[in-house]
Amino acid sequence: MSALAIALLIFGIGLLGWVAARARAAAFAGTGRSRPHSLPGYHGWYVGLWAVVPALLFLAIWTPISSSLVRQAVMESAAAASLPAFDMQRQAVLREAQEIASGERAQGFNAQSTQLAPVFSAAASRYGTIGTVVALLLAFAGGAWAFTRLSPNFRARTRVERLVMATLLIASLIAILTTLGIVLSLLFESIRFFRLVSPLEFLFGLQWSPQTALRADQAGSSGAFGAIPLFWGTIFIGAIIAMIVAIPLGLMSAIYLTQYANPRVRRWIKPILEILAGVPTVVYGYFAALTVAPAVRHFGTMVGIPASSESALAAGLVMGIMIIPFVSSMADDSLTAVPQAMRDGSLAMGATTSETIRKVLVPAALPGVVGGVLLAVSRAIGETMIVVMAAGLAANLTLNPFASVTTVTTQIVQLLTGDQEFDSAKTLAAFALGLVLFIVTLLLNIVALRVVKKYREAYE
Repeated sequence: MSALAIALLIFGIGLLGWVAARARAAAFAGTGRSRPHSLPGYHGWYVGLWAVVPALLFLAIWTPISSSLVRQAVMESAAAASLPAFDMQRQAVLREAQEIASGERAQGFNAQSTQLAPVFSAAASRYGTIGTVVALLLAFAGGAWAFTRLSPNFRARTRVERLVMATLLIASLIAILTTLGIVLSLLFESIRFFRLVSPLEFLFGLQWSPQTALRADQAGSSGAFGAIPLFWGTIFIGAIIAMIVAIPLGLMSAIYLTQYANPRVRRWIKPILEILAGVPTVVYGYFAALTVAPAVRHFGTMVGIPASSESALAAGLVMGIMIIPFVSSMADDSLTAVPQAMRDGSLAMGATTSETIRKVLVPAALPGVVGGVLLAVSRAIGETMIVVMAAGLAANLTLNPFASVTTVTTQIVQLLTGDQEFDSAKTLAAFALGLVLFIVTLLLNIVALRVVKKYREAYE
């Protein structure tokens, strides 16, 4: 029986328990005695949860255990005696036999996999039956035990609310532990990198050439790991060029939508503007590489400036267009949150609409706008696909927007692509770059959230 069918059966038992418990609790209320502690719905949820949760937890634990037991049963069978001694070949045969047993393929390329398929099927059926029986027994036993505890004075609401609170706490802990795991993985690998390369060279060096060789006698065996060109390329594209595009367009669109646009026009334009945030970044990358980059190169040739086919300007322009919704949405919310009395007072004193916007609304909404800009910057400096496809791979320290530059995220992709030694300085450099990028993005988000919080406290 498939896992989905078992889960449906468990939920069916839980539904029956919910209906039965709710009916019994409703009978408590109709006996004319003292008022029950909890509503019938809480009694139903209490029994239903006791029927469903233990059984599902057992299935979650049993599934990987049963896979190991099936593999062990197959390895102990007589048909497994002729398996290849080499581990990779043996694993390939076992995987092929498992696919035949599960029906994913009709026959295998190896005769041994065909012989092992019935053994796999029998073991999987045996342990699957055990898991199904135990899960259904747990569902029935849990529901029956909870049903016997029902009474007018039973605090079902308290028990259910505690379970909900525990679920919310576990969800929060998963998010926190995931973040902690990311930080620790970056930190440990970065420490390994800094044992091979000086932190001062990495953080302040001006040459980036991580093409280290496998032997000391090969050319390029001593690479250069100065990351300043990468940091500058990230700032140049994400924090300068992209912001020059996104801030004016995002702020002006927010001003138009909140102060000048007809409500009917706003209902159409704002969702269309928000669509930009939902376009996949790889689509922006194609647009930058196939349309914007050739146009930028042609423009540079017309004005007499040598322009690369992959330039910082092309990537920055497209990235600025991508993050316009971030700036526009935050500015829109900030302008809308400004008290109407401030706008009416300015207009009553004889100021025009444009003067009211420039001298009253924008200064009042400036903290929220700045918070949105900082969030947009953190989004821009972490962008990968646009830069990979439009900005190039050359680590140049230049102010020329028509030149090819690279960023931290692009280099991380390059360092971890292909067959590399995981303990080499070249591969470990990707984790050091990721750690620096994580710290910078985290600081920008913290500053942005503090600014937004200050703004909200001022105008709520």
